[in-house]
Amino acid sequence: MNIYDRITAAGLALPSLTVASAPFKPFKLHGNTLIVSGQLPVRNGVPVWVGKVPSDVSTDDARSAARLCVMNLLGWAHVATDGRLDHIESVLRVGGFVATSEGFADAPFIVNAASELLTQLFGEAGAHARIAIGVASLPFNAPVEVEATFVLAS
Repeated sequence: MNIYDRITAAGLALPSLTVASAPFKPFKLHGNTLIVSGQLPVRNGVPVWVGKVPSDVSTDDARSAARLCVMNLLGWAHVATDGRLDHIESVLRVGGFVATSEGFADAPFIVNAASELLTQLFGEAGAHARIAIGVASLPFNAPVEVEATFVLAS
């Protein structure tokens, strides 16, 4: 089963994305390394969740937000690889950021949802190094942001 089949089998779908005019790019391909910029939990350009975890956004919703961030990451990886996600050899590193309410110290639990989804979709190739950080705020009042670095087959 290829990555696209696993995405479909998980009941998920890649988003349709367009590169916007901005002072940065949503991804950078350098040799066989693909870095995808931090992605927010947005669908069709609209935030699905906003606020801090857990005061405004429940931990369950924040974990769903982390999974949506992964799907947006994979959407950009699909664009960057000209529709060949199967050329991803390995998920190298994931960075997860969680906008937290004062006293909430379990950002890693939220980011685990992103890690678990990547492992579900890529199998052993989805195992990665990671950072999970609780922060005061994120762009557009998002509760979660996830970035990733991938290694592509040569």
